[in-house]
Amino acid sequence: MDTLQASPTPTVEQSSAYSIPAEAHLLEQVIVHTPGAEMELVSPENREDLLFDDILFVGHARQEHLLMCSVFEKIVGRPDTVLQIKDLLLETFEADDAAQHAFVEKLCRSLPEQNLGTVEDELKRFSPADLQQFALTGQSDLAIRAQPVPNLMFTRDLAAVVHDHIILSHAATVARTRESIIINVILHHHPRFAPHSDKIIELPPGVTFEGGDLLVASPDTVLIGHSERTSLGAIMAIAHELFERTSIEHVLAVDLPKRRATMHLDTVFTFASPEEIIVFPPLLETHGFGYAMHFTAADETGRFVTDMRRNLRDVLGELLDRDLTFIPCGGTERLHQEREQWTDGANVFAAAPGAILGYERNSRTFERLRDRGYRIVSAESFLSYFESGEFHPGKEKVAIQLGGTELSRGRGGPRCMTLPIARHDSPAGA
Repeated sequence: MDTLQASPTPTVEQSSAYSIPAEAHLLEQVIVHTPGAEMELVSPENREDLLFDDILFVGHARQEHLLMCSVFEKIVGRPDTVLQIKDLLLETFEADDAAQHAFVEKLCRSLPEQNLGTVEDELKRFSPADLQQFALTGQSDLAIRAQPVPNLMFTRDLAAVVHDHIILSHAATVARTRESIIINVILHHHPRFAPHSDKIIELPPGVTFEGGDLLVASPDTVLIGHSERTSLGAIMAIAHELFERTSIEHVLAVDLPKRRATMHLDTVFTFASPEEIIVFPPLLETHGFGYAMHFTAADETGRFVTDMRRNLRDVLGELLDRDLTFIPCGGTERLHQEREQWTDGANVFAAAPGAILGYERNSRTFERLRDRGYRIVSAESFLSYFESGEFHPGKEKVAIQLGGTELSRGRGGPRCMTLPIARHDSPAGA
């Protein structure tokens, strides 16, 4: 196994709740959800309704997920790097009775077909712990039952942070509606986030958006996938808000096939560092599927200027004004590209520039990373080597292999399972 060098990690105080200047900058804080009791409720009968292709061995999935979280904590080097959404939800309910009432009312209003209004008063009288349990599993002592939320482990889709603003999702499927309500209540009522409620962007009714479709390519450019989960109306609403409220100057709507294999932009395109992108090659081909609609603000009235770009590679080079290296997911052969894209080879998470996590099974993608100067190490070896030392981000490039035998069966990679809310202003946090 390749070896690494240990060095001190700088510590930087977090100045606000949200701060994502660009992808691949050194991570500060991330929201995750380690699979729990809700995942045990996925069955052969309900798995398709819950958007799962298979049933996970939950014990192993938990171990794999916690290992991933340990890697984040080691790279970042601060005790509050990883925030568990189940803990945030419980703390929200414990801190504010109004939060419990808001959650129940939103739940009953958003899911009328589940007939939860018949037990609304009883739900409002639940203890914080009981309401948290119901929110995650749909189970309680009441006669009525609701579906669990096993997709909560894909926290990326709940929201997206751009600079100091956070955009709340509009779930595209009923199975994920309660997740949108959970993050909404946390951000509006949790003591950590409530003081920053003016930084929340809520989209208009009738559009759909999930956070896996949004990437902050640079401090002035955002990419958003026009996918089966994110509508063009949502992209236009997001562009309007970002032009009005942030320093973003360019929004690229990237067209994706409307199918499960390419459900979000980050299933085919993720940053490993500011200059390196792991990509499913057809996205960049001249006659591929990745044409882009380029939005810029025309004036102060909220109008846009739009132009169509046939090739994402060309427009990225123009807007980002830096040399980009595209690393092919699955290598050079189309069969292997398709196989490894299906198992999230292009869905890596950058905890620091050039310090990324991906699933071990995507071996050809890792070989391409090795060709680009990355050291390939397992998550266990990484943590063992730095057990008594600290990792210095930016000193060398490292691609960390997460076993992910069970997690990968959920059809989402490390980026899908992470919702970063703060990164450093400079790439390596210097």
